[in-house]
Amino acid sequence: MSAPPGGRALGPGLWRWTAPHPDWRPAAPGSSGDWDRDVGCVAHAAPGAFVFVDPLVTDDAFWRWADAAVAGRPVHVHTTIRWHRRSRDAVVARYGATRSGARGDDPPPGARRVPVRGHGETPLWLEAPRALVCGDALIGDGRGGLRLCPASWLERDRPVDGLRDALRAATAGLEPAIVLPAHGDPVPDDAAGALRRALA
Repeated sequence: MSAPPGGRALGPGLWRWTAPHPDWRPAAPGSSGDWDRDVGCVAHAAPGAFVFVDPLVTDDAFWRWADAAVAGRPVHVHTTIRWHRRSRDAVVARYGATRSGARGDDPPPGARRVPVRGHGETPLWLEAPRALVCGDALIGDGRGGLRLCPASWLERDRPVDGLRDALRAATAGLEPAIVLPAHGDPVPDDAAGALRRALA
């Protein structure tokens, strides 16, 4: 299967693409609006369904790719955090998909929620590729690793140290081969080490 428009294959049955977010506006560095215009989205051919995570669809070329990739299989859409609803409803409507996030349907076999307690985020663990798909809590650091999101992205009663502790508890026992943040580049090299360093 070819890569989606604006994306690439990251392994058998695992794809990531980026698309310009329609709500993006330039913002002051370090502010709550300080994030890149292009955001990451993931698709995975899990055993029980074709899974989209935080999908953002901007043109018909993507729908053509998705129609071929889905090929009549059940479809599931996972939303990692409420800000990432993006094209969720359009994907659900097109394929009659089930959906999950902090609540909703259970993810299909081969995928499971990784709830970050108290922070409104629910990354998804994809078992076959050992991929951790994150929303806003973990982002790319621009050097091939990971870092926590800026403090300005968090609500006032949720400090960065609390987020670090919650992420550490949520990901305990996971040894990802790749981490796929929504903001920043994928981390395919020493992903488990990068995760540990970000949460140290």
